[in-house]
Amino acid sequence: MRYKTCFVILLCTLALFSCKKSSPARQYAMHGQILALSPQDHMATIKHEKIGDWMEAMTMEYPIKNEADFKKLAVGDRIDATVFVNDSSYYVGNIQVVGKAAGPAK
Repeated sequence: MRYKTCFVILLCTLALFSCKKSSPARQYAMHGQILALSPQDHMATIKHEKIGDWMEAMTMEYPIKNEADFKKLAVGDRIDATVFVNDSSYYVGNIQVVGKAAGPAK
């Protein structure tokens, strides 16, 4: 019985120490323009300015988690948004359209 108790305590201790606390998401302001939208996977190709100390100016795809944020976007829109960065993932949220895409010429 004593060995079982020690074994259970050892397993619990190992479990507690092996649990890694996930760090809170870092947040960065983003300013850019929507170049393409993929409704199937909620991805937006965004040409953006430098993003804080996280990324240089470039064009790349970003996931948009919030359905309402994704639905208000159109190709050509200029946006201000927040990039949320975790240890192994990133996504764009808090999107504000600051310049609408030009409509078709008449």
